[in-house]
Amino acid sequence: MLLIYQNKKIDLYVCNTFYKRLKGFMFTKNINKALLFNNCNSIHTFFMKENIDVIMCDKNNTILYYYPNLKKNKIILPKKNVYKTYETPAYYFNIKINTKMEVQK
Repeated sequence: MLLIYQNKKIDLYVCNTFYKRLKGFMFTKNINKALLFNNCNSIHTFFMKENIDVIMCDKNNTILYYYPNLKKNKIILPKKNVYKTYETPAYYFNIKINTKMEVQK
């Protein structure tokens, strides 16, 4: 799968098991892909080796919240109307609120 925003693409992996959702990017160096967490409206960055961007979207993939260059040991508390959370390498996309992310299978 690919995550696409403004004609820029990155490989996308769905975290659809307990272990994948638990691990995310914890202990990962040289992040070069994106992760999708469905039905997820909050995250933490404990045990992260690198900063990441966090993009939180509604059911239609409209961007509601964007946290660029999120450092380790941070918590994003639950956000209303968020159903999908994407994690990407820091500053990979130039995100603007109220635009849409695209997923290509």
